[in-house]
Amino acid sequence: MSYSDCLSDLLCGEESSDIFSGESPGCSTDLESHDFVEESSIASFIEDERNFVPGFDYLSRFQSQSLDASAREESVAWILKVQACHGFQPLTAYLSVNYLDRFLYSRRLPQTDGWPWQLLSAACLSLAAKMEEPLVPSLLDLQVEGAKYIFEPRTIRRMELLVLSVLDWRLRSITPFSFTGFFACKLDPTGAYIGFLISRATEIILSNIKEASFLEYWPSSIAAAAILCAANDIPNLPLFNPEHAESWCNGLSKDKIISCYRLMQDLVLDNNRRKSTKVLLPQLRVTVRGRTRSSGSDSSSSSSTSSYKRRKLNNCFWVHDDKGNSE
Repeated sequence: MSYSDCLSDLLCGEESSDIFSGESPGCSTDLESHDFVEESSIASFIEDERNFVPGFDYLSRFQSQSLDASAREESVAWILKVQACHGFQPLTAYLSVNYLDRFLYSRRLPQTDGWPWQLLSAACLSLAAKMEEPLVPSLLDLQVEGAKYIFEPRTIRRMELLVLSVLDWRLRSITPFSFTGFFACKLDPTGAYIGFLISRATEIILSNIKEASFLEYWPSSIAAAAILCAANDIPNLPLFNPEHAESWCNGLSKDKIISCYRLMQDLVLDNNRRKSTKVLLPQLRVTVRGRTRSSGSDSSSSSSTSSYKRRKLNNCFWVHDDKGNSE
């Protein structure tokens, strides 16, 4: 029996001549056919995305202060710091926050001094890193960049199991990054600026992920708004009316895209103002330090900043409380 005869049994119905001809079987070079297949996939994402976001009343819990918006913002900021420190993908950070929000929608944290938020953040980030990263640091190395509390690995693993149980083990979520490439192609059919659009949109999405206001929008609307905001940074790209973004795919909401786009634009402008003011900060700090030393208060200032402590918590029995109470 020849080598080709043996190999033909493993080709699952394709012709061996097609496999070794140098062409890609099953991949059409027709652009319209490719767009049709991809658009159907995107439409299925839009249909299913509601299953991977918190409930519709989640944002109202922050507005009514039954959930602490500042605690969430601090937790998300820490996740982004760790993501930057370890060089994780943007998707890893987004998934971490997605797990955190979905958990908080279904389960209440104990009303204590803040360590439950830190434990939940570490567990969600660990799970997301295991889903997306080829190399995952140890659980102790993961707790860096200003963590207020340090937990033993066994404690984080117990929390991971609780998160998995609450999320019903559905970790492969639909995120804005599921849509950005497709929407970028719709906005720029020539492909000249697609790389920049995706990169800039990713930056915008992550920079706004701390804002609880975006919890009102589903991933597809966030992705469309981010691509539109990114397009504003390309002078040579023809202007595109946000109202027309609804035509990119079936299932998109024009009103949600426009509302999210306006909110995102306001925050982008605000972030740009903050960056411009930070340019003056180094010189101001030098002046303040000089005055501090001359007044003899440098030692007291140093002691106040060094009072920051990192605590180690091990026995977090609440993670086994099925009712989510703090007792």
